[in-house]
Amino acid sequence: MVIQPAREHGSRQPNCLEPGKRTFHTLIPAMRCKNDEPYLCYGTMGGEGQPQTQAAMVTRLVDFDYDVQQAIETPRWLMGPTWGTDARDLSLEGRIDDDVVEELAERGQPTTVLDDWDDNMGHAQAIRIDPETGYLEGGADPRGDGSAQGF
Repeated sequence: MVIQPAREHGSRQPNCLEPGKRTFHTLIPAMRCKNDEPYLCYGTMGGEGQPQTQAAMVTRLVDFDYDVQQAIETPRWLMGPTWGTDARDLSLEGRIDDDVVEELAERGQPTTVLDDWDDNMGHAQAIRIDPETGYLEGGADPRGDGSAQGF
């Protein structure tokens, strides 16, 4: 993060850090607890698509019991604009099954199929903590340049 001075050349910068100000950012880290103990730490980046990726990721981890890396790597979808685009349709990564794309079209849903691993879908990372063993399971998004490492 770049910290800008509150005043530069006598004028206020709109996104400067100063007391009582809520600067713009799109970071949405999250922590899920199980039995009042941290169980899952996860986060995404990707503009307006972040809440969609967050929801999809936690659903895969909690409801479908994906492992962390699998939840991150599963093909993504995004409804509407992100990263400054003016898209109003449903964007789908190219790895989503053709039958799904065809069914959406038959139902009248405008779609755009993107690359198999599209950077516009944002990036995600997560750590899941096994409450019985304390084992940490980490994952990082191949759409970005991060990695999950343990020592």
